[in-house]
Amino acid sequence: MNEIRESNSDYSGEEGQLLVRLARFSIAEKLGVQLDEEEKTALKKSLKQDVFAQKRGVFVTLHLEGLLRGCIGSLEAHDTVRSGVIENALNAAFHDPRFSPLTKEELDLVDIEVSVLTAPKSLSHATPDELVSKLEPGRDGVIITKGVAKATFLPQVWDQLPQAPLFLSHLCTKAGLSSNEWKKQGLEVMTYRVQCFCEIF
Repeated sequence: MNEIRESNSDYSGEEGQLLVRLARFSIAEKLGVQLDEEEKTALKKSLKQDVFAQKRGVFVTLHLEGLLRGCIGSLEAHDTVRSGVIENALNAAFHDPRFSPLTKEELDLVDIEVSVLTAPKSLSHATPDELVSKLEPGRDGVIITKGVAKATFLPQVWDQLPQAPLFLSHLCTKAGLSSNEWKKQGLEVMTYRVQCFCEIF
């Protein structure tokens, strides 16, 4: 019998590795790589567990030699985690506008990372100092919205931008806003947490 869990429950390390393998298999299949049918069947069977039918936001990130090679995801829980991993793995590999489509030669060289998100929560703040004080570096994923401008950084981005003011400035720039927009009124801020799974070979 499958284990019944709440919609925001954590995934085990083993379950996370299944999601990462699903991402790699999806990309490999699109590239026409010959897959091990027995392994493919076993993976598909494992992914039928109810836990993978949770509706959660999902991001898939590709790195090549330590550098970003693609990152696409969904903040909202529009689809199941299982479907979200497939869709975003393909989008990260082939439809990230910052990069050319991934090639078959690059597939064995990329590292794949899957992030499963909790539901975003509004972060109220009256001043820039209060906003900075409420953020938890290294733990919070952050979404900013102002008018039609919107952008997010996953918690992993804190590794490159560990100070909250710098983090927020870069996030504003990513959204197409001025770098100091986070100091002004009218910026909507939401935070979320992720479970991040990297490939283990």
